[in-house]
Amino acid sequence: MRNVSTALTIAGTDPSGGAGIQADLKTFQELKSYGMSVITSVVSQNTTGVKDVYHLPSEFLKSQLEAISSDMPVHALKTGMISNVEMMKVIAEWIESIPAPYVMDPVMVATSGDALIEEESRGYLRDHLLPLASLVTPNIPEAEYILGCKIESHDDMKKAAEQICTRFGAGAALIKGGHMKGEAIDFLYDGKRIHEFTSERIDTNNTHGTGCTYAAAITAFLGQGHALPDAVEEAKYFVTEAIRHSLDLGQGSGPTNHFATREEVFNKWL
Repeated sequence: MRNVSTALTIAGTDPSGGAGIQADLKTFQELKSYGMSVITSVVSQNTTGVKDVYHLPSEFLKSQLEAISSDMPVHALKTGMISNVEMMKVIAEWIESIPAPYVMDPVMVATSGDALIEEESRGYLRDHLLPLASLVTPNIPEAEYILGCKIESHDDMKKAAEQICTRFGAGAALIKGGHMKGEAIDFLYDGKRIHEFTSERIDTNNTHGTGCTYAAAITAFLGQGHALPDAVEEAKYFVTEAIRHSLDLGQGSGPTNHFATREEVFNKWL
């Protein structure tokens, strides 16, 4: 029987399909991992912003997690939107029992600017979930919140990646440079040294779901046994092409294109 790599996402939904659970599952599928999902919140949103949010009860969240781990292997997992402390406590306890790489996408604010996580929950995420993470993937505003300082240069990004690991116990940190000008440069601190990943900056407003997609791609590659720097490099390529061939859908920030790296589509759109 063929070995199948699995990847689990624990996050909120996006009915417009560009972010959250839907983006994660699309990414897993494209990268040949068997995708599974546990829903934290049902979000009414589209490319223009968040309309409403319904948080599932923590008891039901626990039931979903136990349903997965009692029956299916989990080779890698990621978290996205986790809105309150009760959910975080349930997830933290469960993750401690799962011997798999854990990628944290510390989702705090949507691309549209809408807050997705309660204020007190940000501190709990930093102090209790972050130490469990094999990798955390903050953008610059998220890294600034975690560390309580401004990040204004590439040197600041490198220092931030190291400090997130040394101060809060994360196994590795990837600081994403999407908010900087010039080339899109990300810095990974793997617990020993800094790795740099560079791509051209693509001129588009259609970036809905890029953070989810990037973290999900890393998760898929880690679940397949790739070393962390290699997983990030391959995921960086995947998300860059998804942005390059982004879809002009909706009236706001359109979605990235999760099938952009399919050879026939890629060649057609060159």
